[in-house]
Amino acid sequence: MDILTHVGNLFAFIGGLGMFLYGMDIMASGLQKAAGNKMKELLGYLTNNRFLGVLAGAVITAVIQSSSATTVMVVGFVNAGIMNLTQAAGVIMGANIGTTITAWLVSANEWAGILKPDFFAPLVLGIGAFMITFFNQQKLTQQAEIAVGFGILFIGLSSMSNSIGIYRDSPIFYQTFQMLGNHPVLGILAGASVTAIIQSSSASVGILQTLAMKGIVNWRSAIFITLGQNIGTCVTAILSSVGANKTAKRAAVIHLLFNIMGAVIYGIMMTIFFGVFHDLALKNISSTQISVFHTIFNVSVTVLLFPFANMLVKLSGLMIHEDMEEDEAEEIEEKVLRHLDPRILETPSFAVENAVKEVVRMGNIVLSNLNRITKETTMKEFRKEKIKRVFQNEQVINHLETMITEYLVKISHLSLTEKQMLTVNHLFDSITDFERAGDHVENIAEYIQNLKEVGFYFTKDAATELQELTEYVKNALNHAIYAIEKDSIEEAHMVKISEEKVNEMEKQIRKKHLKRLKSENCVPEAGVFFLDVVSSLKRISDHADNIAGYVFSQNVK
Repeated sequence: MDILTHVGNLFAFIGGLGMFLYGMDIMASGLQKAAGNKMKELLGYLTNNRFLGVLAGAVITAVIQSSSATTVMVVGFVNAGIMNLTQAAGVIMGANIGTTITAWLVSANEWAGILKPDFFAPLVLGIGAFMITFFNQQKLTQQAEIAVGFGILFIGLSSMSNSIGIYRDSPIFYQTFQMLGNHPVLGILAGASVTAIIQSSSASVGILQTLAMKGIVNWRSAIFITLGQNIGTCVTAILSSVGANKTAKRAAVIHLLFNIMGAVIYGIMMTIFFGVFHDLALKNISSTQISVFHTIFNVSVTVLLFPFANMLVKLSGLMIHEDMEEDEAEEIEEKVLRHLDPRILETPSFAVENAVKEVVRMGNIVLSNLNRITKETTMKEFRKEKIKRVFQNEQVINHLETMITEYLVKISHLSLTEKQMLTVNHLFDSITDFERAGDHVENIAEYIQNLKEVGFYFTKDAATELQELTEYVKNALNHAIYAIEKDSIEEAHMVKISEEKVNEMEKQIRKKHLKRLKSENCVPEAGVFFLDVVSSLKRISDHADNIAGYVFSQNVK
């Protein structure tokens, strides 16, 4: 065989691998877009019960064809405080079971007869491509993506299989897999490394099954590589927890501990087993047999370790220490994006919803600053620590505006539904309004600081008027935050009501203020600060009204 033939086969294998990975990505993306919100809701409903949590993890992973996406959802829920660690442990265990579906799909080429996926893949790909080209309906496009991904995936598998088949008797493959089988740790490390690199246990198992179809892989090496693949898939969850809170990091550690423990238990068992049945260890394994083992391993390890879920939670606590003072930890946590994680971008529907949560958190920080500064307008004593905290929080708000904007830009490049794209566009506008509202709160803090430093304060009537006006402004801002969080027209209407009251009160306050000035009941210097505070409160209300407008336009039928 000449060098060009070898190079051609190498190119065909690499191209087939690329199509396989790309097809899996497209198919998973289509499935996630079609079922993302429903799957996330299912995850939220079922995780109140640990048993149902395992079921939820298995079903969701089976549907969206990605245990990585499921574990990212789990880390996101834990990070947001929606799910506790015990519930997370159940879902993670279930995700490992759900990921075996892909292995069975790949092995169908061996046992499905005339229904084998390889045979229908080109037809499915063609139908999907025609649907994308000639139809513009969103549901059809999502279904077409699934079809195209399915077709590309199996055409890629076929290309890999054909290019590698002529080397089935090559000494290098025999020696490599014999070495991996003879050294279990090496086999496990090889499986973990490949999976960590491509960040998909389903893909790495599929590659192994493709080699097995050509009679290249023996039982012993396949088993240990498969054990390693289950460890390698934990890399995704670990990456997802970077920058998250301590609890989310513990969820990622639970995932790692669970798979390492399963690999150790089965590693010892299979080493003993192959020591007894030495002839079986050297026999070639089929793709279907890999699917069988992969399923037995994940189901049995889940059954075995499920009763010890609480122990895994405690062990994760020992590994991730809470070594900071509570106040210091709170200050740092405020500056971290709690809900936004690069891995969440793999699930667009979840990414959009978590972006909404982070924008809501930004709004709540603005509201907390407004609550903090409100008392200062009515107090004669100046509390520097309160004003200082407002300025610190304003830095956090500015930081959030930059980081959320960058994240929204990434989301906008994903394949989104029309509703999701509209939501993202309105989030861009909303964070600008929240940031500007935050600036006005900071301005009020500066006015109060300057007023107190020169020794002036507001009259009792002026302070009462500010208190009443501030309450309506806070109501408007609070309802605006809820309107975004719940995508609620009712809350948006409440913003409008508060905004109208603010407009009315502002006019009345200015008239009363002029009367106080004319009657010399107000010091002019203090009066300037008073009007500045009133103007800033009015502008905060205007920004809340803008946000309500986005919610209205988003829900126009």
